[in-house]
Amino acid sequence: MRHFNIISTIVLLVITNTSKAQSNKDSNLYNTIYKLDSLLFVEGFNNCNLQLVDSLLTEDFEFYHDKNGKQNKKMFLTTFKESICSTPNRKPIRKLVDGSMEVFPLYNEGEIYGAIQNATHDFYIKEPEKELYKTNLALITHLWLLDGKTWKLKRSLSYDHQIPKPNYGVKFESNFNQELFISDNDIEILIKQHKIPSLGIGYINEGKLQQVRLFGEKGNGNPVDYNTIYKIASLTKPITAIITLKLVEQGLWDLDEPIYKYHIDKDVKNAPELEKLTTRHILSHQSGFPNWRYLNEKNELTFEFEPGTKFQYSGEGYEYLRKVLEKKFNKGLEDLAEELLFKPLKMNNTHFYWNSKVNENDYAISHDENGNIITNEKYTEANAAANLLTTVQDYGNFMVHILDGAGLSDSLYQQFITPHSNKSEGIDWGLGCQLLFDLNKDKEYAIMHGGGDYGLKTIMLVLPKSKKGLLIFSNSENGMVVWRKIIEEYFDDIGKEITRRNLSQ
Repeated sequence: MRHFNIISTIVLLVITNTSKAQSNKDSNLYNTIYKLDSLLFVEGFNNCNLQLVDSLLTEDFEFYHDKNGKQNKKMFLTTFKESICSTPNRKPIRKLVDGSMEVFPLYNEGEIYGAIQNATHDFYIKEPEKELYKTNLALITHLWLLDGKTWKLKRSLSYDHQIPKPNYGVKFESNFNQELFISDNDIEILIKQHKIPSLGIGYINEGKLQQVRLFGEKGNGNPVDYNTIYKIASLTKPITAIITLKLVEQGLWDLDEPIYKYHIDKDVKNAPELEKLTTRHILSHQSGFPNWRYLNEKNELTFEFEPGTKFQYSGEGYEYLRKVLEKKFNKGLEDLAEELLFKPLKMNNTHFYWNSKVNENDYAISHDENGNIITNEKYTEANAAANLLTTVQDYGNFMVHILDGAGLSDSLYQQFITPHSNKSEGIDWGLGCQLLFDLNKDKEYAIMHGGGDYGLKTIMLVLPKSKKGLLIFSNSENGMVVWRKIIEEYFDDIGKEITRRNLSQ
């Protein structure tokens, strides 16, 4: 790290003598460095002109990043090609912050042989049919050297990466609610105390997603940003439920038709309960199936009671429904979701499984109770009950869609929010979500669902009468520890009543 120390020393000396050494903004040197910055970032970085970037670097170029270590020229160009320019539908963009650039000339015997450039750059993401949105900002320090009449970049430092606050560059409605309910500092203390690497919060007010707050890191020192993708476990189920209800709304599916006509699992082909099983039973967790077949000794699917007779939470039921729908419509669940939900709501960063559209650098890696990384398992097939990959904004917009009626008729929406089964006192289940009624004197109720795999915990809830909602994602086994505090801070007495009741499932 000798070079790093040398550059840092030079930068410190220059900064402490700014009034003496800084180049005037009208000077030829300043304008030259400004043009070089534009070539490097506007033409090179933003437009993926790899050849131009290569031509601006010395052969012994070195890049120092405060999160991702040191790179030589070859490594830098490879990373540039594979990470910055490999996903054209989600292209990173850098912009020089106006007024932030400083240029300090370097002299040798009265002649300029180089310059040190300090500046602040904003980071954005460019996606099809979206305005640019800011995700990050960082300081840069560049050492430019003059070889004859040609300027080359010899050293580059990128550091002090920060996520913009309070809304991380998201373009919200003009009535964006600045009230935070619980301070950034309090949340940062909480996640540090409980070894939670990152936390994402989405807040809905007046029927609109008005806050997205992100804290911590995805893993390996990479800070979360607006594009951070979480695996959300059982929060997948409400997505599957709404897709199914949209098919019902279109007259393409029947909630009460026996589903054995479309698919029969070999484990239950002779079961007398099979011909009674319907979609309504599955969505309300009355299928009779266990949560997962691998939990029993024979690793076989079985009916544990007659469908429709009682509540039992079941991922197997949702997976059975997926296979039925895919057989009926001759297309995968991901394709059905794209047509019916993801594209209409512009949920561009939501997928049932890992594919070429998912950028691994955006993924919030799961962590155990001690804050250690859990090896990531990449699923390549849809699961109707779990494993959905999404962002806080995408799922928050889905929640707004639920508040708006989910595109369903009044009668079908009423079936969605009508209790079909009862888990315990004060906790009912509709067609895809938990229902908590009579939360206050105004008869407010909550549509709710939780999700948890080892190393990640998620929860969503919406309050239809007051048009509010809250979404919490975490990439930690300890994520549930902070739910109570956050829910009660955002929703006060209603929040306390919600947390008093069972928050599992």
